[in-house]
Amino acid sequence: MVGRANLSNRVLDTTILVALIVFSLACLVPILHTLAVSFSDKAAADAGRVLLLPIDATTASYAKVLDDGLFFHAFYISIKRVVFGGLLNFALTVMMAYALSKDAKQFRMRNVYMWFLVFTMLFSGGIVPWFMTIKSYGLLNSMWALILPHAVQVFNVILLMNFFRNLPKELSEAAEMDGAGPWYIMIRLFVPLSLPAIATVTLFSIVFHWNSFFDGLILMNKQDHYPLQTYIQTLVAQLSAQAMTGMSPEQLAQAMAVSNRTFNAAKIIISMIPILLIYPFIQRFFIHGITLGSVKE
Repeated sequence: MVGRANLSNRVLDTTILVALIVFSLACLVPILHTLAVSFSDKAAADAGRVLLLPIDATTASYAKVLDDGLFFHAFYISIKRVVFGGLLNFALTVMMAYALSKDAKQFRMRNVYMWFLVFTMLFSGGIVPWFMTIKSYGLLNSMWALILPHAVQVFNVILLMNFFRNLPKELSEAAEMDGAGPWYIMIRLFVPLSLPAIATVTLFSIVFHWNSFFDGLILMNKQDHYPLQTYIQTLVAQLSAQAMTGMSPEQLAQAMAVSNRTFNAAKIIISMIPILLIYPFIQRFFIHGITLGSVKE
């Protein structure tokens, strides 16, 4: 019986391992395909002959993306947006989550503010009122137009709030008996104990700010104010609308070597690089943080 049980366990373990390997490869296939398309020749990509390896490998698509000073300027704007937007999200999320983690006896308006937050998750005023509000504050064509409207991300607040509520109340009670105030308790106790959840919401904030392109199209009137994703989004339209007259032979040959398919693949790969560099440093906190912060006792 013991031998059969051991054999059964080994078969089950092997089956699970094979299933996980297949699932992992399935997740990698789209990335490898996009990478292969970005390095492939225009004709091969348009004909759909590219699978996981480049055909007639060329870097024309990447050269088209990188051969422009505006690209690096847009990259710099996105870096600033991620840094300042992430810091603002972090500060407001931690403070709101800490206050809302208290019960109604400790924070009398807690339920009212909670209903306001939940309401904003379910209903929106629409694009036109959103644009008119930002315009009325004189924020158009500024970095703050990309940061302030997203300063408080309700999902992150709720995630971190539930994490704070799961921490032992005895910790804050003991600190209060020793004379510690709310700011001291939040900064010296709750924040260090909540690093997994904070790393999780920080990753969400970074990915959101880095991938956003629509607000840049709406709120920026000049191309030199575009963040990276907005700038890359406009390159396809510019490529298809470019007049062939006035171009040098080298520029004409480069434009003819690039198709929308390879060009889109190149911009996807370039956009993924910063997140792929950041994620390994936060990954160890990610699963632990989102699991503990998503369950309310």
